Amino acid sequence: MAQIRGTAGYHLGNQSPFGGPGRVEATNDPSPLDAIREQTSKIEDWLDTLSDPVKPYLPAIGRFLIVVTFFEDALRIMTQWTDQLTYLKDYRHIPYGVTHAFLIFNVIAMTTCSVMIIARKHSEYAVGGLFGVVITQALGYGLIFDLNFFLRNLSVMGGLLMVLSDSWVRKRFVPAGLPQLDEKDRKMYFQLAGRVLLIFLFIGFVWSGDWGFWRVAVSILGFIACVMVVVGFKAKWSAIMLVVILSIFNVLVNNFWTLHPHHPHKDFAKYDFFQILSIVGGLLLLVNMGPGQFSVDEKKKVY
Repeated sequence: MAQIRGTAGYHLGNQSPFGGPGRVEATNDPSPLDAIREQTSKIEDWLDTLSDPVKPYLPAIGRFLIVVTFFEDALRIMTQWTDQLTYLKDYRHIPYGVTHAFLIFNVIAMTTCSVMIIARKHSEYAVGGLFGVVITQALGYGLIFDLNFFLRNLSVMGGLLMVLSDSWVRKRFVPAGLPQLDEKDRKMYFQLAGRVLLIFLFIGFVWSGDWGFWRVAVSILGFIACVMVVVGFKAKWSAIMLVVILSIFNVLVNNFWTLHPHHPHKDFAKYDFFQILSIVGGLLLLVNMGPGQFSVDEKKKVY
């Protein structure tokens, strides 16, 4: 892992070149920040070694996890078709016929765009289509003012932006007429936006549920990791930390498979489970690509 580590300085010697007493320009003791960087660098190197066998598969795994919530949502609509129509017509007061078009559009868009993202085909159009699905569902189901839904979908959008960045990184050539500088700039901005949006899920987690010792401890640890992801300081290490935290939380809290088929919270737990999987996918793409140019990690390489 190429990075320039800071040094605490060096001693010029006890004697000057002219025989007189020399002076110490700096101490040999490392600063606390240098010590932290050294320790985190060792952890990063260990994690890199540990993840070597799965590194080639991280982009594919990340892309699949990002769109898995859309597959689950499309399946839910098809298996609960009558209930979905009834809700949209009776509770959302959407005219009969428009409800059918709304559901059909969502199923086709989610399925088609998700397959395109997994296959890395026309990722820009696929991401745009899924953005449209998120917005139309928020309006159609009346969830646009639901804070938890809003934060979760911001994180899903962050994962989709990471898909865009990943697709631009992998382009082997730039089509005629498109300057490479524009492509590079777009990638940098979208990586930054994706990093910022990915952490909103954790903000929603912090403010929901009952407080206890473990919740406070996990919230503090996760908050630190979120800040590191946003500023791009040890971003890969902090993203892995968030992946571990969210995965454990997902299995322990959103374990929908343990609930009775007719349990009132089963669908909610399943929805939350697959949404968190999507955000974990975005974090895996961050681990694979790195934080991008607008980050502390990247700036350190300049100095």
